[in-house]
Amino acid sequence: MISRDEILKPIWYAFTALDVDRNGKVSKSQLKVLSYNLCTILRIPHNTSALEEHFKDDDEGPVSTQGYMPYLNMCILNKIQANFDFNELNKMCWTLSAPKHISGKHLLISGAEAFKVWCIFNYLSEDKYPLQIVIEELEYFLRKLLAAMGCSWNEDRFEDYKMQLSAKKKHLNAWELIELIGMGHFTKGINPQTLSMGINEVYQELVMDVIKQGYMMKKGHKRKNWTERWFELHLNYMSYYVSEDLLEQKGCISLDRNCCVESLPDKDGKKNLFIIKCVEKSFEISASDKKTKQEWIQAIQDCIVRIRQGLSSPHRESRQKRRELRNRLKAEKEAMENRMRQLQLANESKQAQLEAMTKKLQEASVRGDLEEQRRLQTQIELLDQYRRDLEQEKMARMQMEEQVVEKDNEVEQYWQRMQELEEMYRQLKKALDDERQAKEDEEALSKLQARLLQEEASKRLELEQIHLQQQEILTQSQKEKQELERERAEKERALQAAQEQLEILRRQREGAQEEYEVVTKKLERATNKTKTWNVNFLKYHLSETCPTRMTNWGPAAFTETELDEMERIWQENKNRSHDGQ
Repeated sequence: MISRDEILKPIWYAFTALDVDRNGKVSKSQLKVLSYNLCTILRIPHNTSALEEHFKDDDEGPVSTQGYMPYLNMCILNKIQANFDFNELNKMCWTLSAPKHISGKHLLISGAEAFKVWCIFNYLSEDKYPLQIVIEELEYFLRKLLAAMGCSWNEDRFEDYKMQLSAKKKHLNAWELIELIGMGHFTKGINPQTLSMGINEVYQELVMDVIKQGYMMKKGHKRKNWTERWFELHLNYMSYYVSEDLLEQKGCISLDRNCCVESLPDKDGKKNLFIIKCVEKSFEISASDKKTKQEWIQAIQDCIVRIRQGLSSPHRESRQKRRELRNRLKAEKEAMENRMRQLQLANESKQAQLEAMTKKLQEASVRGDLEEQRRLQTQIELLDQYRRDLEQEKMARMQMEEQVVEKDNEVEQYWQRMQELEEMYRQLKKALDDERQAKEDEEALSKLQARLLQEEASKRLELEQIHLQQQEILTQSQKEKQELERERAEKERALQAAQEQLEILRRQREGAQEEYEVVTKKLERATNKTKTWNVNFLKYHLSETCPTRMTNWGPAAFTETELDEMERIWQENKNRSHDGQ
């Protein structure tokens, strides 16, 4: 079935041929004649009043293509049947349009051949008006034409022509294509009869949908005799004629999905046989040789497969694929151009932003340099002050350690004396307990001091690390200034927190020092109480015969019995004092 787009193309030529003034409009009387002829060729009942009825509200002036198109679609094209002769439609429209364009030109081809080139142009042209053929379809047609004539393809000549055509435009209309072929631009030196045969072969294949053609012998159904016929294979049927002039058709073999083609063995003196089996009857055919036989079997089988798959003829499918490829490439090219424009706009925008950002960075760099110089000066001053504070703190800590050592020595001496005197009197027992408690407090104080010193050392290391980090931060690149400022602020807060921790530790150390002085005073009072008793007690109680008790400082001054007695007396006095209170 011929598509509506292919039917509209020759009608468009007929309409433009009636447009004498070339203003895009045709009179109603001429449209009536055109419509009548179209209905006759397309085998549609003609309604003489339909055109007047369609344009009854218009004035009496001519009608444009836009005005005629609704009537054409509704009253003619929508009623088309499948049995009309498309070739007759082409001839009628060619008769109207050709005299205005090719008369007076000295072409190397006849009018019939020019008509076939015009039909080929309509088949290959794009479905856009005015009708034009793109350079890819022109190359496709010229290649097929030269191949049909048995000539080789001259790529250099076509490239030169394509360059000339691209300089002016990238497409041809039908009359320019006829002139190109008729003037022999690509067919110089070729016999006119050969050119005519080539045009006819391409016309038969593309326009008439002839897939394969040639002479073969056919067996009759009634008399069973063998007669030579001219066969033409189409997608849906295979017709045969008396000769290749196609004047007398002898029959038609309808092809459908139920048909099949098979090879037959030689018989009755006939070779290269094959049979086409249809639902109603079969056809036995003899080819001229094995190659021709195989080509026909393959071509017929391909048609049956395409019918079963619902596909169109090979060249129509090829044309559709070429159009889809061109449309896809065009869409990709347009998308690429749009993308390039977007990228260009984005690049210009980014360039402007970059220039603005560069200007801002330069201004920020100047401000940052000044701010950095002020910060560096302040930081150096803070570091010098912190270094001096650390040195003073170190000196004070060394002095404190010396004092602690001295106090430790004194406490050790006092402890020895109290160990010797703890067993003398019950009054001394309490003093010795106080001294023991003082010793425990002193040990706790020592552990506290040790812990404080350890914490102080860790804080000092942390501060030194912070100081090193700050020096590294100061040497970093200008691009990280904002991050450096934030980190330096955090380090300054950490430094402040560390200084506050040092202040807390200093206060704790002063508190420990005060506690240590209280304990020392207690030890001095205990020592004063025991001094007067030490000598008299030693003279009175020391005896060689008495058993001695070994202590951490040597032989004890009292025996076990004496110590138990003194502890008992001391405990009784303590109980009485509690009762009295």
